[in-house]
Amino acid sequence: MADRRLAPDTPELRAQYSAWAFTPENKAKADYHIAKYPEGRQKSAVMPLLDLAQRQVGEETNTQGWLPLPVMEYVATYLDMPIIRVVEVATFYFMYNLQPVGKFHVQVCGTTPCMLRGSDDIIAACKKRGMQKGNVSEDGLWTLTEVECMGNCATAPMVQINDGNYEDLTVERLNAVLDALAAGEPPTEGTQEPGRHTSEPSGGPTTLKEMVDANHDYRSEW
Repeated sequence: MADRRLAPDTPELRAQYSAWAFTPENKAKADYHIAKYPEGRQKSAVMPLLDLAQRQVGEETNTQGWLPLPVMEYVATYLDMPIIRVVEVATFYFMYNLQPVGKFHVQVCGTTPCMLRGSDDIIAACKKRGMQKGNVSEDGLWTLTEVECMGNCATAPMVQINDGNYEDLTVERLNAVLDALAAGEPPTEGTQEPGRHTSEPSGGPTTLKEMVDANHDYRSEW
């Protein structure tokens, strides 16, 4: 599973991020999110602000982004809330990275449906490319994490890479996705099964076929 420990609070980390702040563009976005909440409830915006902070760090480091402790302290000050409350949110939700990650964060679902459909082979294929769980690869491109269910059981096995889901994977299909990302050519997200569009049965629907092209009223047939 993913390492949910904070990165060590070293002097080097402090030197790099002690003066960190939102860019003007992200400050405007942060204020937009804060304004959604009634007076006195601004702390409720902590999740979108952490997401903004992580994405900004990602842009600055050419990675998927993560949350150094000084950056979380900045968010805490911005929202006038104790740092421990920000850390509690960041450590609870897997969408926040607590350690440095590569340019592409490969999160492999290892829960039962994906496992039964070959997620062990997917993880092995990632390791064959030099990925190790919780580490950044030598070329800086990849970080591998095994996670719990991400809700794509009908199109298992699947991985999430940064903001994109890739489903119906085989080792060959995964390698095609990773090769495209490494080459700077973003692959098509979603199912990788030829002829499949979402989570409909492989080979096409077997029931409610009249619903494919139009909204059909079945009530008279019940």
